[in-house]
Amino acid sequence: MHKPALAVRPQLLVVDDDVPVLRVIERLAAKAGYDVVACANGSEALRALARKPADLAMVDLRMPDVNGLDLLRQIRASVPSCEVILMTGFAAVDSAVEAIKLGAREYLTKPFDFDRLRQVLAEIREELDRRAHVVALEDEVARRLEFCGMLGRSPLMQEVFSLIQRLAPHAKIVLITGETGTGKELAARAFHHVGPRRARPFVTINCSAVVDTLFESELFGHVRGAFTGAVDSKPGVFEAAHGGMLFLDEIGELPMSVQAKLLRALENGEVQRVGSLQPKRVDVTVIAATNRDLRAEVAAGRFRGDLFYRLNVVEVGLPPLRDRREDIPYLTAAFVRECAQRMHKPLTGLTPSAERVVLTARWDGNVRELKNVIERACLLTDGSLISERELAGAFGPESAPASTRGRSVDLPSSRPNDVAAPLQEIEREHIVEVLRQVNGNRMAAAKVLGISRRALYRRLDRHQIAGEAPPSRQSPRRLLPRSIQ
Repeated sequence: MHKPALAVRPQLLVVDDDVPVLRVIERLAAKAGYDVVACANGSEALRALARKPADLAMVDLRMPDVNGLDLLRQIRASVPSCEVILMTGFAAVDSAVEAIKLGAREYLTKPFDFDRLRQVLAEIREELDRRAHVVALEDEVARRLEFCGMLGRSPLMQEVFSLIQRLAPHAKIVLITGETGTGKELAARAFHHVGPRRARPFVTINCSAVVDTLFESELFGHVRGAFTGAVDSKPGVFEAAHGGMLFLDEIGELPMSVQAKLLRALENGEVQRVGSLQPKRVDVTVIAATNRDLRAEVAAGRFRGDLFYRLNVVEVGLPPLRDRREDIPYLTAAFVRECAQRMHKPLTGLTPSAERVVLTARWDGNVRELKNVIERACLLTDGSLISERELAGAFGPESAPASTRGRSVDLPSSRPNDVAAPLQEIEREHIVEVLRQVNGNRMAAAKVLGISRRALYRRLDRHQIAGEAPPSRQSPRRLLPRSIQ
């Protein structure tokens, strides 16, 4: 498949107090497809970043106002998605190691090797292009995988969609089960949308939000004077849904005193308003949902067995998000797209480190929690990509993945710090150590290093590093259909 170029040229921020260096980099970067913002000092660079986040920054190590390493720290803190290249005419092992620890992409020495500089600019531009391409693919796939407001490529969700399509034309009573936040109301609305009653009312009642003494009135209605405060007659939700569909959310919260009357309404198709002696016929498709184990509730005597068996004619179980993690990239893409449109922000997706956060989080609140976290991150994000920093504060201490607490890889320490070494050797040792700590898994090593797998392969070839374990065939970050991989 042809990979389209970025719709917007990436922005390169160059920071150096040497004007000739600025001009050289401007010319080379413009030819490589970047829009260049040149700054003569660190303070000016920070003001430029506040106006518009950069995709790549090239920072001189020694400047009069702000040290290059300090500026690198501030860039990584304020724009985590920005790649940073450190430049210096005074190469030293201490600064190189510190730059790598702080997340610098490259460490270039002056005078520049122009072929190497062109190669680095081209590699980063290619990765930015590929990242935008993958984000666009995920968004496109998310659109195609949507089913009546629900989204899922996983076999579990595809089976749910198929079950709804097969049952909707015929089922009169359906029980939807699943943990909180799995999308039970969306599944009920899907039944309504694809069923024969789509043009008729869809009425919802949350059984956990109704005062116990008002349940019977809410379900079946009441006549004027039936009880104190009943100044007018009022139909219940069964009558309101006549000819259409009634969604009884959190049915497990229904008091035992009302369960017998609900059973009668389901079996006879009749309701009787509170205070009335005349039953009324109703034609209603009933969808009930619960996050409780109703079988256990029946065994404990908290739910009527006859009502459970009447409701359980057809059961549709919604899987928790942890059991369908392959859907997370597409759910995330859909939520980011929705927030971008609603907030009028140029949001396109997540950085690789942020993607790892959402893929490894526990998501006890399931899809609802994922949506809330992404929405909060979108509110906090100034650039086009959501970073790990925006996600970190949205998790509770128990649900936060380890990656939000920081992951470090110890650098080799066999050489004394005061002994200089070529930068290539430092990079080689760092890569070898990362590979050792991830047991030779190249995919995992690329993620820890913060580079693409292709970029890692180029470095392995350059440093003649071989013999590690082959990469996994299936990446946890990208689970695209085979037709578009």
